[in-house]
Amino acid sequence: MKKLISFTTLVLIFLCVNGQTKVKVYDETINPDTQIKEAVAKAAHNGKFVVAQLGGNWCKWCIRFAKFIENDPDLKSLVEDNFEFIHVNYNPRSQQTTDDQEATKAALKRLGNPVRFGYPVLVILDQEGNVIHTQDSGFLESGDGYDKEKVSRFFKSWTPDAVKASKI
Repeated sequence: MKKLISFTTLVLIFLCVNGQTKVKVYDETINPDTQIKEAVAKAAHNGKFVVAQLGGNWCKWCIRFAKFIENDPDLKSLVEDNFEFIHVNYNPRSQQTTDDQEATKAALKRLGNPVRFGYPVLVILDQEGNVIHTQDSGFLESGDGYDKEKVSRFFKSWTPDAVKASKI
Protein backbone atom coordinates (compact mmCIF):
# COMPACT_ATOMS: atom_id res chain seq x y z
CA MET A 1 0.00 0.00 0.00
CA LYS A 2 2.87 2.39 0.85
CA LYS A 3 4.43 1.69 -2.55
CA LEU A 4 1.16 2.49 -4.31
CA ILE A 5 0.77 5.77 -2.42
CA SER A 6 4.40 6.71 -3.09
CA PHE A 7 4.07 5.85 -6.77
CA THR A 8 0.81 7.81 -7.09
CA THR A 9 2.38 10.80 -5.33
CA LEU A 10 5.38 10.77 -7.67
CA VAL A 11 3.14 10.56 -10.73
CA LEU A 12 1.04 13.50 -9.52
CA ILE A 13 4.15 15.59 -8.79
CA PHE A 14 5.51 14.78 -12.25
CA LEU A 15 2.23 15.75 -13.91
CA CYS A 16 2.00 19.01 -11.95
CA VAL A 17 5.58 20.02 -12.73
CA ASN A 18 5.25 18.96 -16.38
CA GLY A 19 1.95 20.86 -16.74
CA GLN A 20 3.62 24.09 -15.64
CA THR A 21 5.89 24.27 -18.66
CA LYS A 22 6.17 27.94 -19.47
CA VAL A 23 4.89 29.07 -22.85
CA LYS A 24 7.59 30.84 -24.84
CA VAL A 25 6.70 33.05 -27.77
CA TYR A 26 9.94 35.03 -27.83
CA ASP A 27 13.06 33.45 -29.27
CA GLU A 28 15.75 34.64 -26.90
CA THR A 29 18.55 33.53 -29.23
CA ILE A 30 17.70 35.76 -32.21
CA ASN A 31 19.59 39.00 -32.76
CA PRO A 32 16.71 41.50 -32.45
CA ASP A 33 18.16 43.98 -34.94
CA THR A 34 18.57 41.23 -37.56
CA GLN A 35 15.06 39.95 -36.77
CA ILE A 36 13.58 43.38 -37.48
CA LYS A 37 15.55 43.83 -40.72
CA GLU A 38 14.43 40.42 -42.00
CA ALA A 39 10.79 41.14 -41.11
CA VAL A 40 10.90 44.49 -42.93
CA ALA A 41 12.34 42.84 -46.05
CA LYS A 42 9.64 40.16 -45.96
CA ALA A 43 6.90 42.75 -45.38
CA ALA A 44 8.11 44.87 -48.30
CA HIS A 45 8.13 41.81 -50.54
CA ASN A 46 4.60 40.81 -49.47
CA GLY A 47 3.00 44.28 -49.41
CA LYS A 48 2.56 44.23 -45.63
CA PHE A 49 3.69 46.21 -42.59
CA VAL A 50 5.58 44.85 -39.58
CA VAL A 51 4.18 44.60 -36.08
CA ALA A 52 6.98 44.23 -33.56
CA GLN A 53 5.69 43.13 -30.18
CA LEU A 54 8.45 44.07 -27.76
CA GLY A 55 8.58 42.15 -24.52
CA GLY A 56 9.73 38.78 -23.30
CA ASN A 57 8.84 35.35 -22.07
CA TRP A 58 9.06 36.75 -18.53
CA CYS A 59 6.07 39.05 -19.17
CA LYS A 60 2.65 37.48 -18.55
CA TRP A 61 0.85 40.25 -20.50
CA CYS A 62 3.17 39.66 -23.47
CA ILE A 63 2.30 35.96 -23.49
CA ARG A 64 -1.40 36.78 -23.02
CA PHE A 65 -1.39 39.10 -26.03
CA ALA A 66 0.37 36.54 -28.24
CA LYS A 67 -2.11 33.84 -27.20
CA PHE A 68 -5.04 36.23 -27.63
CA ILE A 69 -4.11 36.85 -31.28
CA GLU A 70 -3.25 33.22 -31.95
CA ASN A 71 -6.48 31.85 -30.45
CA ASP A 72 -8.93 34.25 -32.10
CA PRO A 73 -9.48 33.26 -35.76
CA ASP A 74 -10.67 36.73 -36.81
CA LEU A 75 -7.73 38.55 -35.26
CA LYS A 76 -5.26 35.94 -36.41
CA SER A 77 -6.49 36.29 -40.00
CA LEU A 78 -6.45 40.10 -39.81
CA VAL A 79 -2.85 40.06 -38.60
CA GLU A 80 -1.63 37.39 -41.03
CA ASP A 81 -3.22 39.17 -44.01
CA ASN A 82 -1.67 42.56 -43.27
CA PHE A 83 1.43 42.21 -41.13
CA GLU A 84 4.64 40.37 -40.52
CA PHE A 85 4.20 39.87 -36.77
CA ILE A 86 7.38 39.40 -34.78
CA HIS A 87 8.10 39.03 -31.09
CA VAL A 88 11.20 41.08 -30.31
CA ASN A 89 12.80 39.79 -27.14
CA TYR A 90 13.84 42.31 -24.53
CA ASN A 91 14.96 41.30 -21.09
CA PRO A 92 16.24 44.20 -19.02
CA ARG A 93 17.63 41.80 -16.41
CA SER A 94 19.37 39.28 -18.67
CA GLN A 95 23.08 38.62 -18.55
CA GLN A 96 23.75 39.38 -22.19
CA THR A 97 27.12 39.45 -23.88
CA THR A 98 28.42 42.80 -25.10
CA ASP A 99 27.42 41.91 -28.67
CA ASP A 100 23.89 41.00 -27.53
CA GLN A 101 23.62 44.25 -25.57
CA GLU A 102 24.67 46.24 -28.63
CA ALA A 103 22.16 44.41 -30.86
CA THR A 104 19.41 45.09 -28.31
CA LYS A 105 20.37 48.79 -28.13
CA ALA A 106 20.31 49.00 -31.94
CA ALA A 107 16.88 47.34 -32.08
CA LEU A 108 15.46 49.63 -29.39
CA LYS A 109 16.83 52.69 -31.17
CA ARG A 110 15.39 51.50 -34.48
CA LEU A 111 11.97 51.07 -32.80
CA GLY A 112 12.08 54.55 -31.24
CA ASN A 113 12.95 53.35 -27.71
CA PRO A 114 9.40 52.19 -26.96
CA VAL A 115 10.15 50.60 -23.57
CA ARG A 116 8.81 53.75 -21.87
CA PHE A 117 5.32 52.39 -22.61
CA GLY A 118 5.77 49.15 -20.65
CA TYR A 119 5.27 45.63 -21.93
CA PRO A 120 4.17 44.48 -24.31
CA VAL A 121 4.51 47.46 -26.56
CA LEU A 122 3.55 47.19 -30.23
CA VAL A 123 5.48 49.05 -32.90
CA ILE A 124 4.24 49.31 -36.49
CA LEU A 125 6.90 49.63 -39.20
CA ASP A 126 6.15 50.45 -42.80
CA GLN A 127 7.72 48.64 -45.75
CA GLU A 128 10.84 50.78 -45.55
CA GLY A 129 11.31 50.01 -41.86
CA ASN A 130 10.15 53.39 -40.58
CA VAL A 131 8.24 53.49 -37.32
CA ILE A 132 4.75 54.77 -38.11
CA HIS A 133 3.06 54.04 -34.79
CA THR A 134 3.84 52.87 -31.26
CA GLN A 135 0.99 51.38 -29.25
CA ASP A 136 0.88 51.08 -25.48
CA SER A 137 -0.92 47.75 -25.12
CA GLY A 138 -2.53 48.88 -21.86
CA PHE A 139 -5.12 50.74 -23.95
CA LEU A 140 -6.12 47.43 -25.54
CA GLU A 141 -6.80 45.67 -22.25
CA SER A 142 -10.05 44.82 -20.58
CA GLY A 143 -10.05 43.26 -17.12
CA ASP A 144 -7.55 40.41 -16.97
CA GLY A 145 -7.17 40.20 -20.75
CA TYR A 146 -7.50 42.05 -23.99
CA ASP A 147 -10.59 43.53 -25.63
CA LYS A 148 -11.25 42.06 -29.07
CA GLU A 149 -12.95 45.21 -30.38
CA LYS A 150 -10.08 47.46 -29.28
CA VAL A 151 -7.42 45.12 -30.64
CA SER A 152 -9.27 44.70 -33.92
CA ARG A 153 -9.72 48.47 -34.30
CA PHE A 154 -6.01 48.99 -33.61
CA PHE A 155 -4.89 46.51 -36.27
CA LYS A 156 -7.47 47.70 -38.83
CA SER A 157 -6.33 51.30 -38.35
CA TRP A 158 -2.73 50.40 -39.22
CA THR A 159 -3.07 48.06 -42.19
CA PRO A 160 -1.20 49.18 -45.32
CA ASP A 161 -4.53 49.92 -47.06
CA ALA A 162 -5.81 52.02 -44.13
CA VAL A 163 -2.59 54.04 -43.98
CA LYS A 164 -2.61 54.58 -47.77
CA ALA A 165 -6.24 55.70 -47.67
CA SER A 166 -5.48 58.24 -44.95
CA LYS A 167 -2.87 59.88 -47.19
CA ILE A 168 -5.33 60.59 -49.99
